[in-house]
Amino acid sequence: MVTSPYEKYRQSSVNTSTPSQLLIMLFDGAIRFTRAGVEGLNESNIIKTNQNLVKAQAILSELMTSLNPGYEISKSLYSLYEYIKHLLIQANIKKEIAPAEEALGYLTELRTTWMEASKQSMMQEQHHG
Repeated sequence: MVTSPYEKYRQSSVNTSTPSQLLIMLFDGAIRFTRAGVEGLNESNIIKTNQNLVKAQAILSELMTSLNPGYEISKSLYSLYEYIKHLLIQANIKKEIAPAEEALGYLTELRTTWMEASKQSMMQEQHHG
């Protein structure tokens, strides 16, 4: 099996990323696939809609399994990820944009939150390093 240069880059960037960078990459993917799913809905392209929303759902499943149950916030995040995944499934089944748009709102907000948290932890590491 030949892997594309992009795949190799992606794998190496995954291998060298911090956990917060990985999370941000996952959110980027989920946002990108959800947007493409919405485009598919706008174009009445059922295949494009389905393929992209299913990929976004897979990323949410990944986010759900990556949570550390030892942290109190993990329960809240799990419920939120589960709800976002539910919205994506609804958008796909009903071929409606509204649930996908709502999911997109949450994903964008979560990505921003993780970006901020990542910056703060990096600043703290620099001060303590």
